[in-house]
Amino acid sequence: MSIRFDGQVAIVTGAGGGLGRQHALALAARGAKVVVNDFGRVAEGQTMTAAEAVVREIEAAGGTAVVNAASVTDEAGVAAMVAETMARWGRIDILVNNAGILRDKTFAKMDLADFRLVLDVHLMGAVNCTHAVWPVMRAQKYGRIVMTTSSTGLYGNFGQTNYGAAKMALVGFMQTLALEGAKDGIRVNCLAPTAATRMTEGLMPAAVLEKLAPEAVTPGLIHLVSADAPTRAILCAGAGTFERAYITLTQGVHIGTGADAAEQVAARFAEISEREGEIVPDNGSAQGSNEVGKAMRAL
Repeated sequence: MSIRFDGQVAIVTGAGGGLGRQHALALAARGAKVVVNDFGRVAEGQTMTAAEAVVREIEAAGGTAVVNAASVTDEAGVAAMVAETMARWGRIDILVNNAGILRDKTFAKMDLADFRLVLDVHLMGAVNCTHAVWPVMRAQKYGRIVMTTSSTGLYGNFGQTNYGAAKMALVGFMQTLALEGAKDGIRVNCLAPTAATRMTEGLMPAAVLEKLAPEAVTPGLIHLVSADAPTRAILCAGAGTFERAYITLTQGVHIGTGADAAEQVAARFAEISEREGEIVPDNGSAQGSNEVGKAMRAL
């Protein structure tokens, strides 16, 4: 069955190029009215901004879209974007938190201003946008929100401590938001893309970049914001391949608090790490429940 968004309104941040552009085009092609948010970047060889160019594309294809040039780091600007969207269309069904930047350096050489900037754009940018749409989605008892995380956050990547910290923080943000939004019909997920975008130019060989076209990621985004979307999922996507990442908890070992507890942790670390029987917790209390349960059974 075809996934459609007729009558729905979507906000896509960082939508002037790359992944955001593809997400905006696909949502509009499937019937959504789209707010194309991008911080005023002018497309190469054009006099209009990148966001304006995307809106022109959408309109030329028969879709409906408007430009918004607010920075996601500007709380007042984001609030105004949401207010303007509500005044124009009366609802917001989808938020795609896609805006981002890179400031790559090894941690030893990194200026902490660049660390804060990356956190501000990726993490606080998503927080600002989500906080602004949250009351709207709660009131209408429906919403779909996607955070753009990364394999760097999930698994690490040399020279990207700032980016990795921000991207993993978005997973934690998603985990609790999904729990809090469930009663109001709000589903929240993460997308971890591998794609050739403006941020990755020059970092990969041309043959690899060709496979990693942004449009190969967008089908995953479409599912994550659909009526039948999951919630609390981390969907990985690249080159037309889709995987799912999980944060798991091993069964662990009860060691107690004896004088040699630290030595026991060291001696039994392989047993503690054994993945047979590991679980994907429903919420954070699962860790404490497992620990207390084992302690009580050891009495």
